[in-house]
Amino acid sequence: MPSVRFTRNIQRHVSCPTLEVEGTTLREVFDAYFTANEQARGYVLDDRGRLRKHMAAFIDGRQIDDRESLSDAVPATAVVDIVQSLSGG
Repeated sequence: MPSVRFTRNIQRHVSCPTLEVEGTTLREVFDAYFTANEQARGYVLDDRGRLRKHMAAFIDGRQIDDRESLSDAVPATAVVDIVQSLSGG
């Protein structure tokens, strides 16, 4: 099963432990992960289910192509990383 992990800066704002979940597309993986964690869903996805602008997702280190419908394929042994964009100052 694919595993989903979040950077530490996201985990400071919302509980989102690394989990292995079912799914063959990013949408399916997110649906499986967020079923038990609605607070994390709202932090990562907007009200239309798209990846929020300040978030980035990678599948085995490759940035996803489809931020709107999340149709990118997720291999069975993939690692999905969720990263929040940060600006310095």
